[in-house]
Amino acid sequence: MTQTSDPRTRAPGRSPAPPTGHGTGTTRPGGPPTAPVDPSALPVASTSAVWRRLRLAGREHGVLLSQVVALYALATGAALVAPWVLGLIVDAVREGTTPGRVDAMAVVIVVSLLANAALLLGAVAQSIRLGEGLLAELREEFVRAVLRLPLGTVERAGTGDLVARTGRDINALNYMVRDSVPQIATGVATVLVILVAQAFLHPALLLAWVPSVLVIWVSTRWYARRAPDGYLAEMGTYSRLTQGVSDTVEGAHTLEALGRQEWQDLRTDADVHRAYLAERYTLWLRTVWYPPLEFSYMFASATTFLVAGLLHTQGEMSLGQIATAVFLTVQMARPLEHMIDQIDNVMVGFTALRRLLGVQDTEEPVRPAAGSGGAPGTGGADTGEPGAVEIRGVRFGYVPGKEVLRGVDLDLRPGERLAMVGPSGAGKSTLGKLLAGVYLPGSGTVRVGGEDLAASTPEERRERVILLSQESHVFRGTVAENLALALEDEHVDRDRLWRALEAVDADSWVRALPEGLDTRVGSGQEALDPAHVQQLALARVVLADPQVLVLDEATSMIDPRSARRLEGSLAGVLAGRTVVAIAHRLYTAHDADRVAVVDGGEIVELGTHDELLARGGSYAALWHAWHGEG
Repeated sequence: MTQTSDPRTRAPGRSPAPPTGHGTGTTRPGGPPTAPVDPSALPVASTSAVWRRLRLAGREHGVLLSQVVALYALATGAALVAPWVLGLIVDAVREGTTPGRVDAMAVVIVVSLLANAALLLGAVAQSIRLGEGLLAELREEFVRAVLRLPLGTVERAGTGDLVARTGRDINALNYMVRDSVPQIATGVATVLVILVAQAFLHPALLLAWVPSVLVIWVSTRWYARRAPDGYLAEMGTYSRLTQGVSDTVEGAHTLEALGRQEWQDLRTDADVHRAYLAERYTLWLRTVWYPPLEFSYMFASATTFLVAGLLHTQGEMSLGQIATAVFLTVQMARPLEHMIDQIDNVMVGFTALRRLLGVQDTEEPVRPAAGSGGAPGTGGADTGEPGAVEIRGVRFGYVPGKEVLRGVDLDLRPGERLAMVGPSGAGKSTLGKLLAGVYLPGSGTVRVGGEDLAASTPEERRERVILLSQESHVFRGTVAENLALALEDEHVDRDRLWRALEAVDADSWVRALPEGLDTRVGSGQEALDPAHVQQLALARVVLADPQVLVLDEATSMIDPRSARRLEGSLAGVLAGRTVVAIAHRLYTAHDADRVAVVDGGEIVELGTHDELLARGGSYAALWHAWHGEG
């Protein structure tokens, strides 16, 4: 990857700020990033949380882990036979021996090598079993955490962060579990056994490793104190880059229509540059760390030969033992090098695990239910009755210090149909998301059926309220499978599916599909136009049968005549259910029991269609403008 040019030199006045570091921070020469990429990104678990999870894995897989360690230790012990016997051969030849004895010792070497290969094969197999089992558990935990993510959290963080964790971070964890951990286990077992063998030859031989161990310790400690923050920032830049690419793909037609391709290209360049700076920093750490390690491996062989030679001059070691000591040192250098090299991959995987476990920390806490807090004279709904809605003093802002809603009070009776209208940006959709439990209010309470949504779990919220927006999705599968998503039992009565389709005027076109309910739709399958996609989403709502339904422009993709007929059908199906319709088409307001006009984050008017027209206020102005009246 090459460094991108400063965007300011390409399009003065139009380019984004030049990339000088990781997000809002900077990258100092030889220093880590000073700030996270995006404060709204999904959280990252603490190192203590990761260690707790790994200790739990150790307890759950203790038997298999013990088998792996034992097999690696036995494999290493078998590997030590060869250098030991070679030393014996040297002494035997020096003292005079028979060819038969040498041949016998050579056979021992061959047998030991075969035993080492067999034990190592078993150790690797058990290590893979352990790694794959642990990896499967972590993947399942991550998927469950992702599926439990509050929608509001995903919207604030953006999909790029989640996609980066799902893809790149999972891959980093895969490599750590499948490759790095087995190699480190092999290296640790080999080093320990060889050190014991050298101490058995002569304890003074361990002194030969002191200079190398000091070099390894100091350089690795220097690296380990800097690498985690560097890798965390590096992965953060990938999240930002992924989000930018996703936005570019999704908004390609808009960018082309507005002629903003170069502007978006500069933004992408800036994101790539940040990723480049992050990778350059971690690469710099490795270039400083690796040379001392390489020196320490080679230096250990020289110091071992020197110490063994001094011991030989004092008559404490034979030439064969010197050969064995040097062979053991050379034999230890390779696994030690591989083991330390894998520390880098372990740090990447450990950081990835922090990000993956961090997703589990994004579940919104269940707050204790507050008092009713009802303002006097704000309504007479029985908030304990299913479908009743009570909103009291609700304030909310996406960004601290910038409120979108400012003290909203509202009561809805069970089965009431409320239309929310108002100018764009007034807070209608935000209020709808608060009512559906997508967001929790900064202050105030939202009660449905007498229960405070802030004190309910996400599952309990979805049982009471469903939000249906204009952005519906068709999953890859059959039409029946798409409908059954709304039900706990996927093997639902097909007659019930047809009744739901009939309720939303979708049965005719579904029957016309090649295989009816069994027609496969979604990516790469039978294509559905946006209107049909919304009808399937509405049919799922009919099957879910919620207490309260929030429709946020849910019929916007359907032509006005069909949308009006569809809403008429829904009115019959959802009789007895409380419905809040957020719409720009004012015939929805005309048919509603009451109309709420939202403006500036407040409900400025509330009443029936006729009452608000007679009042001559904001709603009357909207109605006359919609009909083209002066």
